[in-house]
Amino acid sequence: MRTDSSPGSLPAREHLPAAGAGTPVLDVVVPVYNEEKDLGPCVHRLHDHLTRTFPYAFRITVADNASTDGTPRVAAGLAADLPAVRSVRLEQKGRGRALRAVWSASDAPVLAYMDVDLSTDLNALLPLVAPLISGHSDLAIGSRLARSSRVVRGAKREFISRTYNLILRGSLQARFSDAQCGFKAIRRDVAQVLLPLVEDTGWFFDTEMLVLAERAGCRIHEVPVDWVDDPDSTVHIVRTATEDLKGVWRVGKALATGSLPLDRLGRPFGDDPRDRELSGVPQGLARQLVGFCVVGALSTLFYLLLYSGFRHFTGSQLANALALLVSAVANTAANRRLTFGVRGRGGAVRHQAQGLVVFGIGLALTSGSLAALSAASADPDHSTELAVLIAANLAATVLRFLLFRAWVFPDAEPTGPAREPRLPEPGPQESRVSGSRPPESRMPESRLPESRLPETRRPEPHLPDPYRAWSDATVRLQPVRPADTDHSRDAR
Repeated sequence: MRTDSSPGSLPAREHLPAAGAGTPVLDVVVPVYNEEKDLGPCVHRLHDHLTRTFPYAFRITVADNASTDGTPRVAAGLAADLPAVRSVRLEQKGRGRALRAVWSASDAPVLAYMDVDLSTDLNALLPLVAPLISGHSDLAIGSRLARSSRVVRGAKREFISRTYNLILRGSLQARFSDAQCGFKAIRRDVAQVLLPLVEDTGWFFDTEMLVLAERAGCRIHEVPVDWVDDPDSTVHIVRTATEDLKGVWRVGKALATGSLPLDRLGRPFGDDPRDRELSGVPQGLARQLVGFCVVGALSTLFYLLLYSGFRHFTGSQLANALALLVSAVANTAANRRLTFGVRGRGGAVRHQAQGLVVFGIGLALTSGSLAALSAASADPDHSTELAVLIAANLAATVLRFLLFRAWVFPDAEPTGPAREPRLPEPGPQESRVSGSRPPESRMPESRLPESRLPETRRPEPHLPDPYRAWSDATVRLQPVRPADTDHSRDAR
């Protein structure tokens, strides 16, 4: 697992501005290897669909993975005949290698890829990329395992796909449903941060990227798809499954040992609504609840031991009252210090007095339970008494926490170090666009300077000129209207 790069912070989610023209909004990569037969019909069908249905400028990039047949010739012909189609030649095989090379050098704000067989119905393409354009999500995947998906494929592939996803859920705690569907998209600013961490160059590439994205806190949008299996697929199932399992082991080991710098991928402070300080919304509830449960468990154990000891000398009612009184004083003191973070002696007497009122409520619940038990049975077993008291104490515990939080310690500040805002360092492009947006709404874009990329991550030398430089300017989207002429589309 590569750890020799400093990816920086993930960018803030923002809706891509929809004004101006120029850079394509979407770059769809079609990785191919020896696909001279299917490449032409695939690209023509995809280009026609995007021209008719996609409301923004787009680009289709054919990424040739060192094909040895006529695929390069077909790809070059498509690039010459169709507007917004490009061809890229790589001299090494590997779907992941092709996606990294094209995505790293693309200037489109939304990057996608799909398999050349077009097994996925293209009507899912716009729902796939729409959440990325709006800023709602960071990545999007097509899912053949969603309940509303409609899939036609053999039992063997169905079994392998479901088994693989169960392995991901069990070993890497993945929560996305379909890692292998060849129909995915990612925002370019997120890809610039994640790609240096992804090591695989083959079929496991997108699975590894999804796992790292999920662990880094990215939002992954899933789109149910209609999918028809390609009977002529050239994918070697056994070899691919073996490589995927090796990748699962490698990523799981890296996550377990902490060798991945995912803690540095946190978003800018304030992008996550859980980071915001809102008036009227109590803070520290989760930590207080955990502390209260720990103190409550120990107090219950202490109470039961006291009750069992007092029961040898007194009746059940008096033993319950004495045990509850002693444990209530200890419980209030422990919660005052450990759960609600109150230090010093100030207000200690008042807190204990209020705690005794809470104790009285608990006493009423438990005593009432014992009275009900005595009415039901003249001589109940000791184990039955303990069971009834445990149930009554659970009810009293819930009420005790609510009263402690709202009445006894209403102004207690949650303990622990306060979270400091994490602001990403300004990128080099901020000075170029500083005049276009007010300072309070401008969020620096996270970029990877070329000098900080390891040699294995630099764009492939065979990429055409449009891919040789990363665009620093803010991308403006231009909707394609029915009145657009062929000349304007060619200019794209």
